[in-house]
Amino acid sequence: MVSKLIGQLACALAVVLLAGAALSGAAGSIAIADAATAPKAGTAPQAGTAPQVSGAWVQLSPVAGRPAAGYFTLRGGNADDRLVSAASPRASRAELHSSAMANGMMHMGSMASVAVPAHKAVAFAPGGSHVMLYDAKPIGSTLPLVLTFASGAAIRIDAETRAAGR
Repeated sequence: MVSKLIGQLACALAVVLLAGAALSGAAGSIAIADAATAPKAGTAPQAGTAPQVSGAWVQLSPVAGRPAAGYFTLRGGNADDRLVSAASPRASRAELHSSAMANGMMHMGSMASVAVPAHKAVAFAPGGSHVMLYDAKPIGSTLPLVLTFASGAAIRIDAETRAAGR
């Protein structure tokens, strides 16, 4: 209960901070730096200081009531970091998950965090890592997501939604 409330508060804070954030280099994403790395008023943010996200999309479930899955590519900033949570104001909860084949069977499980090495790409793709979104309710053709990192950085994205089978 407390961790869900903390996640909701982090999501709300990220949305408030978005109003003053500058667009990042990745289309459709906005990077929010923590206080230690945030640029001074009137200056442009430094490129690469926080992780970036691109290519975000959400696969909606073909079965009502089943979770959707979020996919994207993360690009590490100037220092190693860890993705520690995902949230959406349009889902009851979001979890970091991985999928892998073991003994001829696909297995899925939750992850506490995902390493994001400096200047390296980390793919969240079908058959691998993804964000599981419970009770997702997209707005039009997008679903807002907030990705939070151990460094305190947060990234808000509007992920394109895709119907099952698309």
